[in-house]
Amino acid sequence: MAVRMVLFGAVMALGACNTADYFGEAGQSLERTGFGQSTARNMGLQSGEINAVIDLSRRFAAEVPSTINFAFNSAVLDGDARATLDQQADWIRQFPEIRFRVYGHTDLVGSDAYNQRLGQRRANAAVNYLVSRGISRSRLEAVASFGETRPLVVSAGPERRNRRTVTEVTGFVRGRGADMNGKYAAVVFREYVKSAEPAHPDVTSGNAQVGQLQ
Repeated sequence: MAVRMVLFGAVMALGACNTADYFGEAGQSLERTGFGQSTARNMGLQSGEINAVIDLSRRFAAEVPSTINFAFNSAVLDGDARATLDQQADWIRQFPEIRFRVYGHTDLVGSDAYNQRLGQRRANAAVNYLVSRGISRSRLEAVASFGETRPLVVSAGPERRNRRTVTEVTGFVRGRGADMNGKYAAVVFREYVKSAEPAHPDVTSGNAQVGQLQ
C-alpha cells in the first residue's frame, strides 16, 4: 500500500512543475510555490492525511470531461458523447487499480419511474461503450440512476444539461495492490517528458535561431 501511495503521489505531483523556470532569464528567482510538494504529498498519502481516492477523483474531473449529454428521451450516444468517453477510456487505462461508477440522470419531464429507467439506460450505454474501448467491466464498479432527482438546472421543461451521465472515481480494485507491471512508470515518464515542454514553442525556436547567429 505504501508503495502504491508513493507512486500516486509522484504522478500527481509532477503536474506542479513550472516549465517557465527552465526558460527564464539567467539569474532570476525560481518559482518556489511547488518546492517540496511531492514529498509532502507522498507523506500525506502514506499517513492517510490525504485521501488518494478524493485526490484521483479531482484529477480525473480536472483532466477529462466527466459528463456526457443526451437527446430528449434518448439513451443513444452521439458523436460528442463518444468522443468524451474515448477521453475517459484513455485516462482510465493508465490506472489499472482504480474503480469507476457511472451515474445516469434525466431532466424533469416524465414520471419518476420512467426517468429512473431512462437514467439507467443512459448509464448502461456509457458503461457498454467504455467496455468496447478496452475497459474491464469489473472495474466499472456499478451503474446507477438518479433519474430526475439531481438536476443541474431546475426546469420543468426539456433541459439538455440535465440529460447526462457522470463518471466518477469510486475506489481501488481489490487484490491489485502489488500489481507493479510498469504502467505507473509509463505514466510518470510521460508526465516527466511533458513537464519539460516549453510553455511557448517559439521559446526554443528562438534559442535555436540565436545559436545559429552565433
